[in-house]
Amino acid sequence: MATYNHVTPAATQASARDTNKMIRNTYTLLAMTMVFSTLMAGVSMAINPPFMVYLGSVIVSFIMLFVINKKQNTAAALPLTFAFTGLMGFGIGPIINHYLAVPNGGQVVMTALGMTAFTFFGLTAYVMSSRKDFSFMGGFLAAGSMVLLVAMLALFVLPMFGVNISGLQLAFSAAVVVLMVGFLLYDTSQIINGNYTNYIMATVGLYLSIYNLFVHLLSLVGAFNDD
Repeated sequence: MATYNHVTPAATQASARDTNKMIRNTYTLLAMTMVFSTLMAGVSMAINPPFMVYLGSVIVSFIMLFVINKKQNTAAALPLTFAFTGLMGFGIGPIINHYLAVPNGGQVVMTALGMTAFTFFGLTAYVMSSRKDFSFMGGFLAAGSMVLLVAMLALFVLPMFGVNISGLQLAFSAAVVVLMVGFLLYDTSQIINGNYTNYIMATVGLYLSIYNLFVHLLSLVGAFNDD
């Protein structure tokens, strides 16, 4: 006896509405957190704290990620997300000030910012128009993240042994840029195809990809500027 999977038009429409709501909520929250993060970066640049503030913000943000993940379906998730993105924005202030202080520093920052925006909007438009499923990249991205985490630890340790890591730092930044492009394709695909159901975590994922993309494009552009 033959059996058939039957999906009613009403169920299909409900699924489409849920996906559209997810997309709307995610990108609305992403825009709001980016504005808040930018404002906090401006405050940090005005205060001009030491570079260690950036390292501290990265460490604390890792802890906050676990907290947000645990609280993603609670009322605390939204304020935690703004606290997280605000902290990340404040932490990037010393880095931007560093590049603004070098010759052509303003051009370096604006070039990196423009490349980040172009990459994000270009990839988003491509995935949304093509509706291509990039879920197959999940395993590669997870493996790449682990490799880069080990590489990051090595970059902290090697200078203690007198190793010149300037070339390795550039290679690391280039690898992070490639990985973040992959994450943007993957996360956007998961959002528009209805595979993500929590807009808080979707927003945090996109925010981190954009943030890391900008930081490491800044490093690469600064290097080509003979910084």
